[in-house]
Amino acid sequence: MRDSSGYKEYVAGLLAGVATVGTGHPFDTVKVKMQMHNTVDHGITYRNGLHCAARILRTEGIKGLYRGATSSFVGVAFESSLLFGMYSQMKQSLQGNVQSVVPQPHIIIPSAASGGAVISFILCPSELVKCRMQVQGTDSLILISSRYAGPLDCAIKTVKEDGVRGIFRGGFTTLLREATGNAIFFSVYEYVRYQMHLQLNSASSGHKNLIDLGVGVLSGGLSGIAVCIFPFWCAVLPLDVAKTIIQTSADKKSSRNPFHILSSIYRRAGLKGCYTGLGPTIVRAFPANAAAIVSWEVAIKLLGIKRE
Repeated sequence: MRDSSGYKEYVAGLLAGVATVGTGHPFDTVKVKMQMHNTVDHGITYRNGLHCAARILRTEGIKGLYRGATSSFVGVAFESSLLFGMYSQMKQSLQGNVQSVVPQPHIIIPSAASGGAVISFILCPSELVKCRMQVQGTDSLILISSRYAGPLDCAIKTVKEDGVRGIFRGGFTTLLREATGNAIFFSVYEYVRYQMHLQLNSASSGHKNLIDLGVGVLSGGLSGIAVCIFPFWCAVLPLDVAKTIIQTSADKKSSRNPFHILSSIYRRAGLKGCYTGLGPTIVRAFPANAAAIVSWEVAIKLLGIKRE
């Protein structure tokens, strides 16, 4: 489907990551704060994502919605670069000399899942720092003297207090989430892209760039939504909730077993508690993933990577 392009696939992926954070970080901040505050026995409970966002804007302004964005830009850009690059190259490797424009699940799923598993080792530390920065803003129960001055201060103190292992807290949960989520995302993306191009290209031969842009927006956005509403997300979102609790817990002895965490949340808040943050996750899904795919596809064109 593509010529061998080496580093170019990774550059395109990096740009996709930057677009994802720029578009989706405010929604992510709301999601993380809801997951932290609505699943514990004390502190404020947000009625919904809008209530949470309104409190952040009222007390911290727009800056509050981008709390933790620095580490997220670095981590997600690097992670996205590896994900898109590894996915593209592994797909080429599995296809071998048999090229097909028709989506092939037996190639897409392992390519995406393995890429997701690998990037989890990079994403875990950056998300730990991001989450800890996000929860120390509005309505935080963390003492001012114990708060971090910035992402670097957070990373240094975490390593100093908990060792290198501490910065990878929640790693197993992140791996499960990324492998599953990316397998769904790329499967839906490839299928929607193929079907849309099939219909639009046969209907019109003009305005190719405009068609490609529209296909990128819809295929990326719908893929993001699919990860939220497909049955598979029944497993993915609770894992994300557990990851947030594991990474933001101030208790060093607290459990790092996601299933134990979810069991505890279920006893306190029921099934609803395991899906805390679903609203902002769904709202974020379309714009953030549409921006990622459009940026990736535009970069692919500009870098001269041939693609059918």
